[in-house]
Amino acid sequence: HAEEPACTQIGDLEDAQLIRNGDIMLGGIFSFHSSWKNSQDNYEQSPLRLQCTLNFRDFQFAQAMLFAIEEINNSSDLLPGVTLGYKMYDTCGSIARSVRVALSLLNSNDIEALPAEACTRPAQVQVIMGETSSSPTAAIATAIGPFHIPMISHFATCACLSDKTKYPSFLRTIPSDYYQSRALAQLVKYFGWTWIGAVRTNDDYGNNGMATFIATAQQLGVCVEYSISFFRTDPLEKIQKIIEIIKTSTSKVIVTFLSNMDWDVLLHEFSRNNLTGYQWVGTEGWISDSQIAAMDKSHILDGAIGLSIPKTHVSGIKKFMFNVKPLNSSNSVLFGEFWEALFSCKFNQSNSGEIQKKCTGEEDLTGVENSFTDMSLMPIFYNVYKGVYAVAHALHEILNCNKTCDKNVQLNPYTVLQQLQKIHFKTKEGDFVYFNDNGDPPAKYEIINWQPRENDTVEFVGVGIYDASLPEDRQLSVKNMSLIWAKNSLQVPVSVCSEKCPHGTHKVLQKGKPVCCYDCVRCAEGEISNATSLDCSPCPPEVWPNEMRDDCVPKPTEYLSYTETTGALLTGFGTFGVFLSLLITTIFFTHKETPIVRANNSELSFLLLFSLKLCFLCSLTFVGRPTQWSCMLRHTTFSITFVLCISCVLGKTIVVLMAFRARRPGSNMTKWFGPAQQRLSVLILTLVQVVICIIWLTINPPFPKRNMKYYRDRIILECALGSAIGFWVVLAYIGVLATLCFVLAFLARKLPDSFNEAKLITFSMLIFCAVWITFIPAYVSSPGKFTVAVEIFAILASSFGLLLCIFAPKCYIILLRPEQNSKKRI
Repeated sequence: HAEEPACTQIGDLEDAQLIRNGDIMLGGIFSFHSSWKNSQDNYEQSPLRLQCTLNFRDFQFAQAMLFAIEEINNSSDLLPGVTLGYKMYDTCGSIARSVRVALSLLNSNDIEALPAEACTRPAQVQVIMGETSSSPTAAIATAIGPFHIPMISHFATCACLSDKTKYPSFLRTIPSDYYQSRALAQLVKYFGWTWIGAVRTNDDYGNNGMATFIATAQQLGVCVEYSISFFRTDPLEKIQKIIEIIKTSTSKVIVTFLSNMDWDVLLHEFSRNNLTGYQWVGTEGWISDSQIAAMDKSHILDGAIGLSIPKTHVSGIKKFMFNVKPLNSSNSVLFGEFWEALFSCKFNQSNSGEIQKKCTGEEDLTGVENSFTDMSLMPIFYNVYKGVYAVAHALHEILNCNKTCDKNVQLNPYTVLQQLQKIHFKTKEGDFVYFNDNGDPPAKYEIINWQPRENDTVEFVGVGIYDASLPEDRQLSVKNMSLIWAKNSLQVPVSVCSEKCPHGTHKVLQKGKPVCCYDCVRCAEGEISNATSLDCSPCPPEVWPNEMRDDCVPKPTEYLSYTETTGALLTGFGTFGVFLSLLITTIFFTHKETPIVRANNSELSFLLLFSLKLCFLCSLTFVGRPTQWSCMLRHTTFSITFVLCISCVLGKTIVVLMAFRARRPGSNMTKWFGPAQQRLSVLILTLVQVVICIIWLTINPPFPKRNMKYYRDRIILECALGSAIGFWVVLAYIGVLATLCFVLAFLARKLPDSFNEAKLITFSMLIFCAVWITFIPAYVSSPGKFTVAVEIFAILASSFGLLLCIFAPKCYIILLRPEQNSKKRI
């Protein structure tokens, strides 16, 4: 059952030729009887009974070649005065016969006489057109390559044929499968199919095409679950094994490198086993073949998608193809068989007793609907057409044709080959024809989608373009809105080995399986999974894993701002402190001549109120986004204003002590610390702090810092101290002054007086010292932005303590007990 057909339907081998003489001869090699078909009688008992029948498709290709030759011969612009002839053979689907007839064309010998005669005659045929399939084309190209006879194929797509070391004289008008394989891999990746099956024809076309596809697919991250080879003569057990593999697999997308003849065999078995629901991805070998669609009665291939030669139209070719009656004079046997197959009739009734419709030879082709009248393969007819015109343009140049051609030029196949490799012309349909260094044309494909229509018909809908001449990121263009998938679904099928890992997890490969099969394991804290990596990767310190996306994003920054509750409350208290200080200043200024204001140096009181306003205002510099200037300003203003404040309090305390330590009226003791000395002491004590701050800012000033230690998921913006020594020296100086003030006030607390201010100073300094003693551990231990909040709280608390303890009792007497505001009572 696996033997090659004998082609006995058309008589002896000589009858398998179509010959037309001309000045220059072209050779044509087509398989008019290459279609293998399952016989329908008793199929279950003998499923592999094959018969060789007339192949309308290759008959159409031959007609396209004849059409181009006739058009050129009738042209006055191309090869004027020169007639192209042809000698065409039917190879009947046999590789051995293909090589045999090719050698016959080379030597102008009769095919029957070839084995007995020496190959001594010069070649009559200048170029060979054909074959259709890759394997016989490779065999012919290998045989004729050493003789440099050009061979132009219209449908042999195997990438192997681009190897000029093996096939130096081979050219083609259809793109190489190298580009188609890569285009299919990109198409699969585009739709997110990372887990697929693969079925291929076990010949040069299928094996080479699938090898390139798998290599490209793996580079794109696509895994192939299985890859099965098949040939139409394989036994039924092989087909059943293929079906079993497909059914037990988990992939739902199947990429195929199959010929239409292989589908003839496979579709019947697939239908019997109800192999529906799979998404088929096909090549130009079958994706736009109406015969395959007509055979698919069980809708196995509904929703298939694949690559096809872009649609085109050649004016006049359809009319020419329908006019096949001239064949009757050139080869009556072939014409008769073709006519009988076309109209299902017989010229001569057989002796079997079966009565069939009689052929008249005058039947009307316009009323026939079959594979011959179907023009869906027009792009391939166009490839044949372009091949013949390429030869004509090459000959036009070699013969130095202008208005006439120089027929004295001796044609050499090698010269023809060289000229063919250099041609560049535009067809009447507007397309440019040329060959690259590998003998291939530009690669451009149309993406075809099988869309079922009414009456069990299928429409081949163009849904995109693949153009290999464009940059890689623009080569594939798909219109998703118009696609229909397997089982008439509008949703893109899903075919993956493992679902995408959720955020925060990473892939762990499953033992013994491809990289597309994995388990998902949660990442450690601070790490994120990369879509292209098998491991979790730590995010840099300044970024953090985003739970909504599979990447690292900048960590949110955090600082004490005016908009949040804590910042707003502290700002409000600071503003209130300024307002309260202004109010007390106003009250004191209004009653500046009263005894209670004049007592104990009213000038120091006003200076103290001014310094307290500055203390409240400096707390506002701690709120907001830290900058270089704000960091330097907040610490220096805080330290200087507090020293100014405590210096005033210290001056007031010393005045109290001096006043009550004078034992005799008129003592000179108070002269040592009069108003001038008080102002000078405040100035000197404050200048000491100013000098310390200047040294601090000069050597190592505070600066804004991004703190990433407190929290892993966010960044704290804060002011670094710069020099920690400078900061603690500033605080220590404030502490020394506060302690001294407290001790002196404590010593004067029991001095006899109706209004002893030393008691008020003692209590205020007690609060001041308590606040700043507790500030130190709170400041060190507070996390993030709360460090700043603690510092602001300490400033406000100590400022309010001084303001209220020293000035509130005086305001009470001034406003509510004015009778006590007298010299006698004070």
